[in-house]
Amino acid sequence: MMKVVNLKQAILQAWKERWSDYQWAINIKKFFPKGTTWDILNLAEALLEQAMIGPSPNPLLLSYLKYAISSQMVSYSTVLMAISKFDDFSRDLCIQSLLEIMDMFCDRLSCRGKAEECIGLCRALMSALNWMLRCAAFYAEKMKEPLEQEAAESQLEMCLERLLKVLGSTKNRALIHIAKLEEAPSWGAVEQSLAKLGDSVGHIGNNVLRNQAEECVGLVRSIPTMLSAHSEQLNKTGFPTVHAVVLLEGTMNLTGEPQPLVEQLMMVKRMQRIPSPLFILEIWKACFVGLIESPEGTDELKWTAFTFLKIPQVLVKLKKYIQGEKDFTEDVNCAFEFLLKLTPLLDKADQRCNCDCTSLLVQECSKQGLLSEDNMNNLVDKRTADRENAPRLKSAENANIQPNPGLILRAEPTVTNILKTMDSDHSKSPEGLLGVLGHMLSGKSLDLLLAAAAATGKLKSFAQKFIKLNEFTKQINVEGSKAASVRALLFDISFLMLCHVAQTYGSEVIVWEAGPPGEVPFFETWMQTCMPEEGKILNPEHPCFRPDSTKVESLVALLNNSSEMKLVQMKWQEACLSISAAILEILNAWENGVLTFESVQKITDNIKGKVCSMAVCAVAWLVAHVRMLGLDEREKSLQMIRQLATPLFGENTLQFYSERVVIMSSILEHMCADVLQQTAAQVKFPSTGVDTMPYWNLLPAKKPIKEVLTSVFSKVLEKGWVDSRSIHIFDTLLHMGGVYWFCNNLVKELLKETRKEHAMRAVELLYSIFCLDMQQLTLTLLGHILPNLLTDSSKWHMLMDPPGKALAKLSVWCASSSYSSHNKGQASAWQRKRHREDIEDYISLFPLDDTQPSKLMRLLSSNEEDTSILSSPNRTMSSSLSASQLHTVSMRDPLNRVLANLFLLISSILGAKTAGTHTQFVQWFMEECVECLEQGSRGSILQFMPFTMVSELVKAPTMSSPRIVLAITDLSLPLGRRVAAKAIAAL
Repeated sequence: MMKVVNLKQAILQAWKERWSDYQWAINIKKFFPKGTTWDILNLAEALLEQAMIGPSPNPLLLSYLKYAISSQMVSYSTVLMAISKFDDFSRDLCIQSLLEIMDMFCDRLSCRGKAEECIGLCRALMSALNWMLRCAAFYAEKMKEPLEQEAAESQLEMCLERLLKVLGSTKNRALIHIAKLEEAPSWGAVEQSLAKLGDSVGHIGNNVLRNQAEECVGLVRSIPTMLSAHSEQLNKTGFPTVHAVVLLEGTMNLTGEPQPLVEQLMMVKRMQRIPSPLFILEIWKACFVGLIESPEGTDELKWTAFTFLKIPQVLVKLKKYIQGEKDFTEDVNCAFEFLLKLTPLLDKADQRCNCDCTSLLVQECSKQGLLSEDNMNNLVDKRTADRENAPRLKSAENANIQPNPGLILRAEPTVTNILKTMDSDHSKSPEGLLGVLGHMLSGKSLDLLLAAAAATGKLKSFAQKFIKLNEFTKQINVEGSKAASVRALLFDISFLMLCHVAQTYGSEVIVWEAGPPGEVPFFETWMQTCMPEEGKILNPEHPCFRPDSTKVESLVALLNNSSEMKLVQMKWQEACLSISAAILEILNAWENGVLTFESVQKITDNIKGKVCSMAVCAVAWLVAHVRMLGLDEREKSLQMIRQLATPLFGENTLQFYSERVVIMSSILEHMCADVLQQTAAQVKFPSTGVDTMPYWNLLPAKKPIKEVLTSVFSKVLEKGWVDSRSIHIFDTLLHMGGVYWFCNNLVKELLKETRKEHAMRAVELLYSIFCLDMQQLTLTLLGHILPNLLTDSSKWHMLMDPPGKALAKLSVWCASSSYSSHNKGQASAWQRKRHREDIEDYISLFPLDDTQPSKLMRLLSSNEEDTSILSSPNRTMSSSLSASQLHTVSMRDPLNRVLANLFLLISSILGAKTAGTHTQFVQWFMEECVECLEQGSRGSILQFMPFTMVSELVKAPTMSSPRIVLAITDLSLPLGRRVAAKAIAAL
C-alpha cells in the first residue's frame, strides 16, 4: 500500500482500486494519524470536489461520502458547507445527487458537540438555504425557455421538495434565526436569493409548483419574526384588568401624564392578548361605569373630564402603538359598534348626565382623527334611534340639570383663554383680572375649569399662574381703599384656589418653576410646612408657626381693637404667617379669662370677615394644635374652629364673599376631617347639598382590617370587576396595613381558589389592585412571599393547579410591568406620596458580594442538599451568569436584585434532585414569562435567568420547543446565541 501524502491522493487511490465504502473507511483511517478529525481535514469537501469533476457525479466517491455521513465521520455542518459551494446549476445530475445527500439528514439535524460547533451548524444551514434558494431561482428562470421547460420543471420540483422539508421543521428555522443574528451579511445574501426566486414565481405555469414556491418564500420570510406570532384571545369578551386600570386612573390620577397609562394599558393588552376592538370597548365600558357611579360634585366632573377629554388623548397615543392607522380607526369604530349594543349601560349614563353621551364621545373621537366622518354619522344615527325608547327624566327635573359633558367640553378652550389672560401684566388692569376670577368662582365653574385643566395636563401651569398672581399682591404701592380691596381680593382668591387645587388634585401639582432658584413663593412655603393633609402630621410648635413677635403683637392688637380688618397697606402674606401665633395668644388669653367669648367672637369675625385665607391659615394651625391636647383641653380650640368656619353675612364684606365662603368651607372640611374623626367632635360646615368628601372614612368602625380586606376582595371577585369605592377601600387598607400585610393576605386569598375560572379572574383583579403601588407590591411578592412558598416544603401543597398556576401568572405579570415601567421611572404622584417601607433592607436580604452567601441561598441550602454548590462561598459565577450581568444592569437596584435572586432560586429548584409542586410552579412561571414576552425586547425579566438554566428547562416537556428556547435566551448577546444554538441543536 502506497504512502499517502494528502487526502486527495488517498481518495484517488481508493477510486483506482475500486474499494468498497467500508474498505475505504478502514483504510483511510490507517493513512492518517490517530486523533485527526475529518472535519479539520475537510473530508466532505474533498470527496465532493472529486466526485463532481465529470459531467455526472462519480457514484463510487459519493458512496464514500454517504458512508462518512452515516458513520458520523463528518459533521452535518461540513457537508452542508461543502454542498453550498457547488454552483454550476446547469449540471442537473450533480444537483440531483447533492439534493439526495441532503435527504439523508435534513429533517433530523442535530449536534451534541460544543456551543461553537452548534453555531457552525446554524451558519452551515443558512448557507445551504441560500444555495437551495439560488438553485430554485435558477430552474424557475430556466422554465421560461420552451425547450428546457420539462427538465427544469422536474429539477425545480426536486429542489422545492427539499426546501419545504428543511423549512418545515421549526427547529431548522430556529437555527437559521440564530445564524441570521450571528451573521447579518449572509442573511442579506439569503434575502437577495429570495427576491430572485420571488420574481420568478409568477412565471411557473404548474399550479402545484407555484404554490410550493410561494410557501417556501413565506416560510423564509417568517424566520426573522418567529417570536412575535402570538394568537389573540377570542373566547373572552370581558377584561376586568383593563376595566380596573382605567377606573383606578380616573378615580385617583386625573392629573397624571397620559403616557404611563398608555404603556400600562398596552402591557395588559399584550400580556392578556386582547384583540384591539375588545380592548377599546373595555376602556369605554369602564368610562361609562365611572360616569354612572361617581359621587356627585367634584368627582363627577373629574370623571366627565377623564372620559371626554383625557381618554380620547390616550387613544391617540395608543394609535401609535397598535400597528396600522387605517386598522386602528376601524378598531375604534368596531368598539363603538359593540358599545351601542350595551343599551342599559348607555341609557343609565345618559340619564345621569342628561345628554347623549355616546354621540358626544363619538364626535370627540372624530375630531381627534380616531373615526372617519361616515362612521361617526352612522354611529350617531344608530344611537339617536336607539334613544327613542330610553327612559327619560321628567322635563321639570330635566330643565335644572345642565349636562356635564357639554360643560366640560366647553370648559376646555376656556382654560386656554384664562391661561392667556393670566399671562398679562397684572399691574395694568387688576380690576379686569378680578372680574375674570370672580366669574370663575360662580356656581361650579371653578371645578369644571380645574377638571378640564387636569384632564388636559394644564393644571400645573394653571397653579403656577395663580402662584405668580399671589406673589404679585406683595407689591404695595401708594394705594387707596379701592386698590387695596382689589389687591386683598386677588390675594384671597388666588390663595383659596391654590388650596382647593392642592386638596382636590394633590399638593404635588403645585410646583413653582418660574422664579429664581432658591426663592420659594409664599404659598408653596405655607403649603409644605403649615397645611394639614391626609397622613401629614404637623407640629404646632414648629418655627414656621412662630414668626417675629412684634408682627404677631401688632396683628393681635389689630384684630382685637378695630371694628373691621384694615386693608390699605396690609401685608397679607405676613398676616397669614403670623396668624397662627396670634391665635395661640388669643386662645391663651381666653383660657385665662382675659378675653370674653364675645371678644373672641369679634376677633374671629375680623379674621374671616374680609379675606377667607386668614381663617384657613388659622384653622390649619388649630388642627395641628388640637391633636396635641388632652380630651378635656380641646373644647375652646374646637369652638374657635366652629366660629371660623361659620360664614359672616354682614353688609360690608368684600366682593364675591359668598362664592369665596363656599371654597373656604370645602377647604376647612378637608383640613379638619382627620382631627374631627380622631376627637369624635362635630363641626357644622355650611352645606352645599353635595358630599365634598365622598370617599372619606370608608372602613367600618369595629371590624378588623383583615376581615375588611377579605370581604371586599370576595365581593369584587363575585362581581368580576373592581368599582371605584372598592379601589378607595383597598388604597386605605394598603396605607394602614402596609405593603407586606396587604400583599401576603391577598395572595392567601388567591391560593384558596380551587376553580380554574375563579383563580384566573382573581389574577386579573389582583393585578389591577396591585396597580395601587405596583413597584412596592412586586418587590414584596417576588422578594418575600414567593421565596417563602418555594423554600418551605410544608407550603408546597398550596402551589397545586389551579391556584399555583394563577400565582405564577400574577407574579410574571407584576414582574414584567414593574420592570418595564420601572426603567422609565414612572411612578404616579399618588404612588410617590405613599411613604416607602422596606420590610427588610433588600441589601441584607440579597447581598451584592458573591462571596457572601445571601440569606435566600442559606434558606435554600437548609432545604436542599444539592444547593450547597450554590451557596458555597467559592462557587463560580458561571452557575449564575445571566444576560443582565453582560448588559451590566445595576444590581444596586432593589427590583433587579430581587429578580436576579428569584431566578437563582428557580434555577436551583430545576436542578434539584427532588421534584414537587414547587418544580411545577417554576415551570408555569417560565411558561408565563414566554407568553408575556415582548418581541425583540432586550429589557425583559428573562435577562436575569442564569444561562445554565436553559439546558435544565428544555428537559421539561412543555418547555422543549425551539421557539421557547429562542424566547428565553437573549439573542442580542453572542453567548446567548451559543446557549440557544446548543440547546436547540440537541432537541
